[in-house]
Amino acid sequence: MELLVEPIMKLVTCLGKSARTYLNYHLNFDEDVSDLRRELEALNRRKEDIKLSIQSHASLGKEVKHEVQGWLERVEEFNNEVLAIHEKIQRVKWYSKGCLGKLVRKKIEVVKRIYEQGSFPDGLVVDKPPRGIKLPIENVVGEDSTKEKIWGYLMGNEVRKIGVCGVGGVGKTTIMKHINNELLRVTNFDRVIWVTVSYPLNIIKLQENIARAMDDRSRLPEGEDEVRRAAALISIVEGVGRYVLILDDVWEVFSLIEVGIPEPAIQNGSKIVITSRSIDVCQNMDCEIVKVEPLSCQESFNLFLDKVGQHVLQIPSLEGILKLIVEECGGLPLAIVVIAESMKGEDNIEVWNNALTELQKRVKSVTGSDQKIFKRLRFSYDRLNNFEIQSCFLYCSLFPEDYPFQTEGLVEGWIDEGLIDVLPSRKAAYDRGHAFLNRLVKKCLLEKTVDWRGVDVFKMHDVMRDMAIKSIGPELGYMVTAGMKMKEVPDEHGWGNYLKKVSLVGNNISKIPLELSPNCPTLSTLILSNNYNLSEIPESFFEGMPELKVLDLSETGIEVLPNSISNLEKLSSMRLRYCYKLRHLPSLAKLTALKKLNLKNSMIEVVPQGMEKLISLEYLDLSYCYSLEEIPMGMLSNLSNLQYLSVYEKLKIKEEEVMRLRKLEIFKGAFNEIQGYNNFVKSQVFQILSDYDIVVGASPYVSRSGQKKSMVSISNCDLGEECILLPDNLQKLEIEECRNMGSSLNKAAFLEKATELNYCGISHCEDMECVLDLDSSSHPVLGKLEKLLLWELPKLSVLVRVEGVATPPHVFSNLKRLIIWNCSGMRKLLPLELLQAFQNLEEIDVFECKQMEEIITSSDSDASSDKFTFPKLRRLSLRNLPQLKSICSAKGVMVCDSIQEIEIFRCRKLKRIPVQLPLLDNGQPSPPPHLREIRIDEESKEWWESVVWDHKNLLQPFLKYWPVLLILKANGRDPIELSPTSASPISSEILTKLGIMADSDWKH
Repeated sequence: MELLVEPIMKLVTCLGKSARTYLNYHLNFDEDVSDLRRELEALNRRKEDIKLSIQSHASLGKEVKHEVQGWLERVEEFNNEVLAIHEKIQRVKWYSKGCLGKLVRKKIEVVKRIYEQGSFPDGLVVDKPPRGIKLPIENVVGEDSTKEKIWGYLMGNEVRKIGVCGVGGVGKTTIMKHINNELLRVTNFDRVIWVTVSYPLNIIKLQENIARAMDDRSRLPEGEDEVRRAAALISIVEGVGRYVLILDDVWEVFSLIEVGIPEPAIQNGSKIVITSRSIDVCQNMDCEIVKVEPLSCQESFNLFLDKVGQHVLQIPSLEGILKLIVEECGGLPLAIVVIAESMKGEDNIEVWNNALTELQKRVKSVTGSDQKIFKRLRFSYDRLNNFEIQSCFLYCSLFPEDYPFQTEGLVEGWIDEGLIDVLPSRKAAYDRGHAFLNRLVKKCLLEKTVDWRGVDVFKMHDVMRDMAIKSIGPELGYMVTAGMKMKEVPDEHGWGNYLKKVSLVGNNISKIPLELSPNCPTLSTLILSNNYNLSEIPESFFEGMPELKVLDLSETGIEVLPNSISNLEKLSSMRLRYCYKLRHLPSLAKLTALKKLNLKNSMIEVVPQGMEKLISLEYLDLSYCYSLEEIPMGMLSNLSNLQYLSVYEKLKIKEEEVMRLRKLEIFKGAFNEIQGYNNFVKSQVFQILSDYDIVVGASPYVSRSGQKKSMVSISNCDLGEECILLPDNLQKLEIEECRNMGSSLNKAAFLEKATELNYCGISHCEDMECVLDLDSSSHPVLGKLEKLLLWELPKLSVLVRVEGVATPPHVFSNLKRLIIWNCSGMRKLLPLELLQAFQNLEEIDVFECKQMEEIITSSDSDASSDKFTFPKLRRLSLRNLPQLKSICSAKGVMVCDSIQEIEIFRCRKLKRIPVQLPLLDNGQPSPPPHLREIRIDEESKEWWESVVWDHKNLLQPFLKYWPVLLILKANGRDPIELSPTSASPISSEILTKLGIMADSDWKH
């Protein structure tokens, strides 16, 4: 054979390149087949590792990414292709090996490419979106047959759209809330989506709410292009698989496709449920009708007893009256519940008899379907027997349907309206307002719930609001067109001379006609807030409103107010919050009845002329008025009735002016010098404050963020020359750029009485070497401290100086959040001896500490197995620590099963992550049960590949790479690196000090 090779090669040379290539495939055939087998084995090992990792997260609310699933399918396809090649290899003739060898060589390249595609640096899985939200519900009395009918339609294949109809208050929403929660317990549908529609229909808002309910708001385009938004929403909805979409409280017919809701069909297996008071609406939207009927007499009676209390049956002769009262409720659950709550606690049979008479008198005058419940609910409103609380309830109807009220804003609104009796202090008014709010909730006239952010809010049931507007509003002079998408205000004929309160909140009004001059001689309240495009109001508009007391133009685009406002001598509250374009106000000299002036976040450049004449002013907010240069000397001291004063902190004021405000209860402002601040703290005025947020000295940053209570910030002061006085009830303290503070907090004598501190932030204090020196004879009590921020302290070397002295058990025992930023002298963070004092830590954040070498320092570097337990730790963030070599000892492990986020940016010398993975019942390791994400900066991909972490392959699905954003010399500081992570603790304290964030209401 060998004798034939040379002549064959000569022949091949003569035949050309194709023949040479063919011969190469032929001669290397066996070797190529072996290579293909090895590459395929490597590919399948990667596939099995990935499948194992995916399986480990299947029970953790994770789902495999589409690209990963596609890759796995491609691997299976490729295995089948190679199997077919191997079958050919078994049958191949000697002379055909060249042709088959070419195919084998191609498959080797393909398998290598597929292998590389299977790296998935951004992780294998994503959080499986929650299937829906479990809604708070009350027990449903009766309605079992209705629920079963709806449930049957949802589980069957015949009906795709269901319309649940019935009069207001009959229980449609309550039934569907129960079904929503039941759907979450079965697996027939991938998603259960609840959206409240309300009146009037707003397509943009509806699209927004659907996307938000599906946790996919980011894919919905901004702007008002409904077509583009609908196309995006269809893609979002179709991507979730089988769903049930519950559209609650639909008032008018609309096209599903135009909104962006795919028509449900047998093919997609999805369903839509609509609740509406109108059968016509449901029929015109092609729904199968399910009518919710009123409760039977027995069901009604049982529900009434459940709410009013079974003890009423023990009152002689009362059962018959009870049944008559329940009969007058017409089987409507809302009426039954509200009336029962209004009678709760009544034991006098004469009172019950009178209630029956009043209710019967109202119901006999009933006309129309809505009136069937309005008159009954009106009875409960009347039963409040308190004009103040009734008025507070009616005030809520001035705002759009489903408007979420937060406690402070609602009570402030009641105070502005004069709905709470004049009381000796603002705190007393707040307390009274909270009591009223509690009463309205207990009587079921308002409902307490949470908004989409999880914040407690209060809402008015839509039927309650309708009742208030239609059956009470007109007789009290209410005109409410809130949230109606109006583009213009009503014309002259729409402004009756009987009007007392007008609400145009939340519309799209952009202008008011120049000639419009409503004749409203008794109008006391006008609310035009949240009309963002309203930029101008004509002079004539206020001329016919001589009794106007409350004017709200907040969150409008108003640039200048008409001079006619100067003549509103009865005006008591003028709210101009977030009027970002407002630069000038006319003279306020005649507004001597004005009690509230809120200019927060406006752009006024000078204090309004005549403000010193506002002798009745109780509330003045000039916070975040960045264009305002000064407050004239002597002006504030004229406002002797001020209870609330908030001043933009660059506007330093003299303490003697504030000390003349004998009625002041809440103060937010700044003093230039320690002595002036000390004088104020020693004054009688400070002693009666219920809340304060004070800056002392020349603040190097423009504003702080967040709701600060009982807080003092000391900036750019010499603490060695003057002793600063801190209040006994101080809760929050910031010290920045202060000289002669001492080497530790022990040396700061002014802290001795600050035993209530729950937050302390210290920055740019060059003397500070440690937070606490246990060698010192005394130390401040830090047992209540929950949050500690240390920023740019060049000499800081340790948190606590420990030299053979035991750490007091109360020190740091409540600390939840520890943030260390740019402290270049720190090499070690937490010595082992201190760990017991930090058992409540929830977040550790260490940034920009150039010399930091170790996070937890073990007392014995040769220890075989140190376990460092942090039972509540949720977040560990280490950023830009170039010298960090270890988190703990070489063989030590961190036990923190509660961990949710781990963030490591630019820590290139760190070789090992010692977070121990918990074990399953079968002894196998598993990712921490609450782990959501491991974030690495984009430049550290190679580092991640080299870092040691036991069972690191299990954590790959949680890995995400983040870009780094460089902020150059913010406020003249050194450049600071940040990443755009929404969960970053850099949010408030650090960003505000960099001058980036200026408003407590800013959301990131």
